[in-house]
Amino acid sequence: MGPSSGSGFYVSRAVAALLAGLAAALLLALAVFAALYGHCSRLPSSELCGGAAPCSTHSPPRQPQERPPTSPPGPALEPVAASTPSSWQPPGPWDRLRLPSWLVPLHYELELWPRLQPHELSARSLRFTGRVNITVRCVASTTWLLLHSLFLECEHAEVRGPLPVGTEDAPVGRVPVNDVWFALDTQYMVLELGEALKPGSRYELRLSFSGQVNQDTREGLFLNVYTDQGESRALVASHMEPTFARMAFPCFDEPALKATFNITIIHHPSYVALSNMPALGQSEKDVNGSKWTVTTFYTTPQMPTYLATFVICDYDHVNRTERGKEIRIWARKDAIANGNADFALNITGPIFSFLEDLFHISYPLPKTDIIALPNFDNRAMENWGLLVFDEALLLLYQNDQLTEKKIVISYIVAHEIGHQWFGNLVTMNWWNNIWLNEGFASYFEFGIINYVNPKLPKNEIFFSNILHGILREDHALASRTVSMELENFTETSEISELFDFFTYHKGASMARMLASFLSENLFIGALKSYLEAFSYSNAEQDDLWRHFQLAIDNQSKILLPATVKSIMDSWTHRSGFPVITLNVSTGVMTQEPFLHAKLKNETLLTHNDTWIVPILWEKSGATQSLVWLDARSKVFPEMQISDSDHDWVILNLNVTGYYRVNYDKLGWKKLNEQLERDPKAIPVIHRLQLIDDAFFLSKNNYTEIETALDLTKYLAEEDEIIVWHTALANLLTRDLVSDVSNYHVYPLLKKYLLKRLNLIWNTYADIIRENVAALQDDYLALISLEKLFGTACWLGLEDCLELSRELFRKWMNHPENEIPYPIKNVILCYGIALGNDKEWDFLLNIYTKTTKEEERIQLAYAMGCSKEPWILNRYMEYAIDTSIFNFNETNIIEVVAASEVGRYIAKDFLVTNWQAVSERYGTQSLISLMYMIGRTMNTDSQITELQQFSSNMLEEHQRITVHAKLQTIKNENLKNKIQIARIAEWLQKNS
Repeated sequence: MGPSSGSGFYVSRAVAALLAGLAAALLLALAVFAALYGHCSRLPSSELCGGAAPCSTHSPPRQPQERPPTSPPGPALEPVAASTPSSWQPPGPWDRLRLPSWLVPLHYELELWPRLQPHELSARSLRFTGRVNITVRCVASTTWLLLHSLFLECEHAEVRGPLPVGTEDAPVGRVPVNDVWFALDTQYMVLELGEALKPGSRYELRLSFSGQVNQDTREGLFLNVYTDQGESRALVASHMEPTFARMAFPCFDEPALKATFNITIIHHPSYVALSNMPALGQSEKDVNGSKWTVTTFYTTPQMPTYLATFVICDYDHVNRTERGKEIRIWARKDAIANGNADFALNITGPIFSFLEDLFHISYPLPKTDIIALPNFDNRAMENWGLLVFDEALLLLYQNDQLTEKKIVISYIVAHEIGHQWFGNLVTMNWWNNIWLNEGFASYFEFGIINYVNPKLPKNEIFFSNILHGILREDHALASRTVSMELENFTETSEISELFDFFTYHKGASMARMLASFLSENLFIGALKSYLEAFSYSNAEQDDLWRHFQLAIDNQSKILLPATVKSIMDSWTHRSGFPVITLNVSTGVMTQEPFLHAKLKNETLLTHNDTWIVPILWEKSGATQSLVWLDARSKVFPEMQISDSDHDWVILNLNVTGYYRVNYDKLGWKKLNEQLERDPKAIPVIHRLQLIDDAFFLSKNNYTEIETALDLTKYLAEEDEIIVWHTALANLLTRDLVSDVSNYHVYPLLKKYLLKRLNLIWNTYADIIRENVAALQDDYLALISLEKLFGTACWLGLEDCLELSRELFRKWMNHPENEIPYPIKNVILCYGIALGNDKEWDFLLNIYTKTTKEEERIQLAYAMGCSKEPWILNRYMEYAIDTSIFNFNETNIIEVVAASEVGRYIAKDFLVTNWQAVSERYGTQSLISLMYMIGRTMNTDSQITELQQFSSNMLEEHQRITVHAKLQTIKNENLKNKIQIARIAEWLQKNS
């Protein structure tokens, strides 16, 4: 027997065994309960992550609704600690989208080790590990430490500090880490600390982590697989904007939380590693007999996490030096050897120099790398020191000479280099003002390229590329403003939605309008002051306005009706734009918000709800002084004209204002008379503006369609192809073209337009036949020719049809005789439409041998141009029965339904084969087809018949969608009939 206890009581062996069993059962029950509670609530790690203890915490597993898995199929990892449903986690700062202001990051020591190896794409090679030490300053006492982390597994967490000031070897304490868990909705890693961090002290957060390289998305660290020198190869690159840095390493992933970075990349010796800064050094790492290279980089300037970047690749490069700094363009070795990167290299240096001279602020990094990725979703990214492009937007090939590619590359390179000042040097405080980055970078594209290529018409290109599109998207009832209110954001996904037309195009238009009512010197001077004041820092929209106001206050020449903030806030904090109407008989000018399909006398404008509108204008060709419309209505006697004189007035000089202009009947009449008398007296940009404004405003009930049509009478004298493009795009709408059989519009249109097309047609037909190379630097012609040629052939112009036959047959007989790219779609279509099965089978053969997606889509649509019903039926049968059309990029039934002949054949085919079509393209395609076919129908009975047909093959929710769309078509058809009847009547009088 054992000794008795000095105090207490004696327990027999049997009782002890029983109690031990009960205790074990109780402990087991508690353990199970704790595990269940933990997994529902916080899922704490199996070991506390305090001090230097290992942390087996895992990040939230990838959720199906968030993102598909990117690794090859394999055993699922069972997280020990993961995020939790919000109903289980306690309320706290992790529920908010913005990080709390307790901590400010100062510096990142970041090491990443992707396991990518040549000729190996196993699950192991698509993982990466990493370590990050983040030095932070504590601003407010806290026992919580929040930072961003998404799809990462935390393996170790440690907090050291407070850090000594100025004593390198002084001992450093540790702050206990009691728990680590994740908040999935807000993408936070949360560290619960054993003691509070002290305000004013610095700490170091040490984390080890791992994750997967994305294969399906270009976010965080991602993979590209490509072919180079006849071999399949792979690279790993990164993309962090706006909120993807947290997928590559745990960080404080907000733009205002700038810090410096020391980056180290571990990679296979056969690859090169690139990052924001130049390489500082390399060493070798031996892991179980495998050799790895460790590349370290110099310390970055202060920058946000979204600009941190790295690439691991087997690429080659070309380089040059600009003002003592090296510029390198990296691309596939084949592309470098063929000189495809040379154009980008040659324009990059001069663009940097132009912006340095413009702002008198030097580019602060010692080098610039620009890399062309095989797949970057047709995007580009301005990472400081390492700009990343989709190769389609950077590399220039021999067969690109007759495309707009050279100009597109120029603009995109200029945009990303512009970001080195707007975005990188000075960053918006948060994403609600991303337009301060993107709007100004977009605006300066045009000044930069005008410097590089002075022959390009800056105003006309801005109108065509920027203003035309955004003015068709924007309206008073849109919920989107350029500058968004911060409190409107509740989810991370909403940030990505900001990278849209409004940020880029309306933002650029705001910058251009601001520059227009200030002098160029004042505009640039204010921006220089702004950039200097906020270098390596962050700014709000009001900071920008403040620097413009300072520039205004320091001079007396330019007088404004209100502060810069009041003027510009009336635009950036409001959706839509105003329609400015001038009555030239009285000089009265009014403003009202633009509304789609405005009803008679409808308005949303209240007494105080107006824009402060700069009105630059000209009278009879002479530029006049700037005036302001800062009320709903105002009288300008100097704008009055009479019916008896030859004067005319145009508002919105060079179309620099973000608004559309309407006139009274006399104002339009005077402009029309001037166009017929001497169109060249009105500049090209204003001939564009008048036609576009008149047609757009007539479509939306602000003026009469006859007013717009009158402006086309002079077109026989118009020799600018961009003006023709605008006129044809506005006149030959989809509704009009699809309804040409009604009201005998087609023969009237044919007679009217062919009489006016001769001059412009002969000019460009001769160029195509005799010297097509002359087009390669004519950007406006390159983007306009397809519309001109397509219209001429559609109208039955014999020379156009003959040219189509001629070019198609030359290509058939000698494929080296490439069809000129700007009109290739037209020639392919009419080559098929005017041919028979011989031409069609030739194109099908080309299709089967083509692997490029863009070319396959082009050929697929061309084959749908046949006018032979049996060919189109065979085409659709091929699509659903054979493997020829095994690519999913094109729905062949939709292609056929889009053509004049095919719309009826597609409907009949669908009635017979709807089940097969549904299986081939999905039930959603049936909804699209119903809509496409419905748009071509002219009578209510036809629509009703289609509704009955769709009811038999769609599920209830799909049937509701289709019926609603078809009802909309009914209403549109009624409106279109009225409009087309008026057009027919006008053509009858003027043909």
